[in-house]
Amino acid sequence: MPKTTLAPDHAKAMILAVADAVIAAEPYLSEADRNLGDGDHGLGMQRGFTAVKEKIGTLGAEEAIDKIFSAAGMAMISSMGGASGALFGTLFRDGGKALAGRADLDAAGLAAFLRGACDGVQARGKAQPGDKTMVDALHPAAARAAELTGLSLPEAIDAVAAAAEAGREASKAMIATLGRAKTLGEASIGHPDAGACSVVVILGAMREYINA
Repeated sequence: MPKTTLAPDHAKAMILAVADAVIAAEPYLSEADRNLGDGDHGLGMQRGFTAVKEKIGTLGAEEAIDKIFSAAGMAMISSMGGASGALFGTLFRDGGKALAGRADLDAAGLAAFLRGACDGVQARGKAQPGDKTMVDALHPAAARAAELTGLSLPEAIDAVAAAAEAGREASKAMIATLGRAKTLGEASIGHPDAGACSVVVILGAMREYINA
């Protein structure tokens, strides 16, 4: 039955489900990165979310929801290395900070999480929409979430995940201007950004958990 809000124990379970989905998506994410980079993105994400599972398993039942998300982010930052570790770790860490004071996660909390996540990622990586990065999936997801704070959590996550998917698809037509892929120039056209693919996997797994 769909979950209208997530208490901290459900938030932990959702992050574990996200971790499992990202780990299972390693071949897909690695292939996406081979088209534009050196092909290590999937393995890095797999390593980072394996660390997330270990960290989440150590958190007590009384842990606040903001601390759960932030702990996941710090686990990624400390285990992944490189730009992906910094950026995806920031996504969860800064998104978690934006949940401070909330007892659970509802549609308004989802919007706060994604706005904090997007602002943090953009501040750290300096990417703007259209640069062919993870921001091209994350920014439209955050913008959509901000429009839907009055809806139920299942309704909001459905629309948010769809917005991320549309952003990933739109990234195929973009020329990369940041990261390793920028050296490809117009040869980067036709392939989605690997980071945007990871954002879609993360939000898709959240959608699946919330709607289960």
